[in-house]
Amino acid sequence: MDITTILTRKYPGKEWTLNGDDYSGLVWHSDGKAPTKAELEKLWPTVQQEIADEAQARIDAKASAVAKLEALGLTVEEVSVAFGLEA
Repeated sequence: MDITTILTRKYPGKEWTLNGDDYSGLVWHSDGKAPTKAELEKLWPTVQQEIADEAQARIDAKASAVAKLEALGLTVEEVSVAFGLEA
């Protein structure tokens, strides 16, 4: 479980610090109670799926862009050279 990732994604705007990688190092600076370790553990699979979905969306967007370039008669290499991008 990546506590930092969970807190960043699921508790935006909250202030906290984490000393080390363990829940015992969590110091909650925001108003209200800190999420419990059990709450964070429950959120972790959702966060992992969000990350995987975002990665897949980037892959899908690139494939879509390549298909559109090819439909226009361009190659990825030609566009990369023209705009100084990595293929």
